[in-house]
Amino acid sequence: MPIKNRIKNALKTIFFYKSALAGIILLLLIIGFALYTVYSYPYEKAVADWRAGEKTWLDNPRYALPEWITLFTGGNPPKTIILSTTMESRNVKKIVVPVSGNMSYIRIDMRFDYNYDDYPSEINIFFNSTFEELNPKIEVEWIKPDGENITLKSIVLNKEDSYYISVDLDTKDLLGQIVKEKLGLNESPYILPERYLFSPLSEDILDPQKVVVLNGEYTLRITGYLYEKNSDIDVKLVVYGKVYGWAGTDNLRRPISIAIMWGTPIALSFGVTAAVTIGLIQMIIAAISAWFGGRVDDLIQRITEVNLILPFFPILLMISTFYKFSIWVLLLVVIALSMFGAGVKSYRALFLQLKEFPYVEAALSYGASNMRIVFRYLIPKILPLIIPGMVLSVADFVFLEAALAVLGLGDPDAPTWGKVINDALRDGALFKGYYYWVLEPASLLVLTAISFALIGFTLEKIFNPRLREM
Repeated sequence: MPIKNRIKNALKTIFFYKSALAGIILLLLIIGFALYTVYSYPYEKAVADWRAGEKTWLDNPRYALPEWITLFTGGNPPKTIILSTTMESRNVKKIVVPVSGNMSYIRIDMRFDYNYDDYPSEINIFFNSTFEELNPKIEVEWIKPDGENITLKSIVLNKEDSYYISVDLDTKDLLGQIVKEKLGLNESPYILPERYLFSPLSEDILDPQKVVVLNGEYTLRITGYLYEKNSDIDVKLVVYGKVYGWAGTDNLRRPISIAIMWGTPIALSFGVTAAVTIGLIQMIIAAISAWFGGRVDDLIQRITEVNLILPFFPILLMISTFYKFSIWVLLLVVIALSMFGAGVKSYRALFLQLKEFPYVEAALSYGASNMRIVFRYLIPKILPLIIPGMVLSVADFVFLEAALAVLGLGDPDAPTWGKVINDALRDGALFKGYYYWVLEPASLLVLTAISFALIGFTLEKIFNPRLREM
């Protein structure tokens, strides 16, 4: 039967196997996700976003869980709230009143509703001031829904300044002193600023195991003076949540979705290209070895035997350690190291049987060249038999690329699944309880492997009659 008909019949037959159908559906979903990524998110932008410093992602919470986590945990975890004087909003009011000469009084009120059942992860304020020589001076006040008003800090602003409330030592000391005085304690307790600022003042605030959130409207009030005629202040308040997007964030506040999305086309292209290219090269080498025989066969077999003795993965690790390749150069190295693999031996045994068939002798009798016999009469007969092996080996190369990235030896610029796992393990994600950081890319690796395995094993049954009864 011609090769085209054999492959066509195999594609028709494969849909009768439920396992293959599940694998195809799963693979189509992965491919669709990869195509959507390539179409909607240019690779250059993804790499630039992934390599950008933490300042690029300052509006994102750190270590935020994915939003879908609430489907399993329930509750209403806080989401990030951003208010700015540069954005039109009815919740932001800014008033500048001339006082005398060039001096003006400024007041900025930022109001927001907080109706979540947990405290925010951080609270930061960013300032952008315009002045020539005389720095503006401001006071920052926090007003709770129950009317409690706390003056947090007085600041002489630079042109670009920030007030990280959650880590400011003066603010922590101030809030501890307030709790000490109002609750009649002997010494100032250690209170997280975000806990105090979003709780009613009671003894419950001293118990770190209790979460008593004061819901309602909060106000950040900034008052101060501008000492020059054209001086001005813009303010941005960021109340960081604990969930973000569909993939969460990492230690640098980056959306993990960047690497999850682009890890898909990279993994598929790396795995498929490596599997198909290595399979075809090994088949061609084996065909040439079997057909020509003699010294050619001896040379190819000795090279193959030496290559089989050499440890593939340690050599690849050594090369990746000394030379930081891009992922596509790494692909070429993998192909080069795998050309004379075990497949050459197994394919050669099949070709040695085929070369004795009558149709090959007939081709010789009418003057067919050696290359024509190899590529026209030998390889097409074997090609259907190696397709299952190619499909199964895709997952091997996907895991190989991920393993190198997990060890820190992959492409340093490419946002891949392995790179996400490497970052997570290096930051102690599992120890800290950020399981999503590892489970998301690991799950996609497993699903990709399962999809190719289901299809590959089914193709093996179709092309190998001995397995159909199993």
